[in-house]
Amino acid sequence: MARIDHAALAAGRRPDDVALVAVSKTHGPQAVAAALAAGQMAFGENRLQEAAGKFPAVLAQCPAARLHLIGGLQTNKAKEAVHLCHVIETLDRPRLADAIANAAMGFGKCPDLLVQVNIGDEPQKSGVAVAQADVFIRDMKARFGASVTGLMCIPPADTDPVPYFKRLVAMADAHGLAVRSMGMSGDFEAAIACGATHVRVGSAIFGVRG
Repeated sequence: MARIDHAALAAGRRPDDVALVAVSKTHGPQAVAAALAAGQMAFGENRLQEAAGKFPAVLAQCPAARLHLIGGLQTNKAKEAVHLCHVIETLDRPRLADAIANAAMGFGKCPDLLVQVNIGDEPQKSGVAVAQADVFIRDMKARFGASVTGLMCIPPADTDPVPYFKRLVAMADAHGLAVRSMGMSGDFEAAIACGATHVRVGSAIFGVRG
């Protein structure tokens, strides 16, 4: 995507340093197939139920594709998520960690895990609170090892996202985590300038959601 490449270069970074996660929620298999044909390999889904109805066929057709769960995950859906997803970006509480660990033990594999930080401490949003994040991240790294690859956040709407992006990057740096999933259709260029390694873009790729 040209805008991602331009934003990376403008920030003094290589375009290859930033991965696009195409948010395909509410878009059908045909839209995903068209994106695959254009070379897009990483996709993000908010709802596990929707992903489960769409992506087994996609992954059978294109095993190199990668599915990111970017929406909140209920503990009773952890087994399905571990089985289907390559990346779970919304690890945010001990009970969910328990459920993922049990599922991973059963399958003999664990997806990559990102700790979701509620970077604006907004009561309506998921994610571990900023004040508790350092302890939680350390605990998750001790428990899951290299499967914990980074952090994810969604900054508050209708405000400058840059301070929140910078806070997440500093937190990731402090814990030696390479992945920083931040930035969506409206603010991914600012996220890239701050150090995002993954941006989650939907409407700018697929158009208005169905």
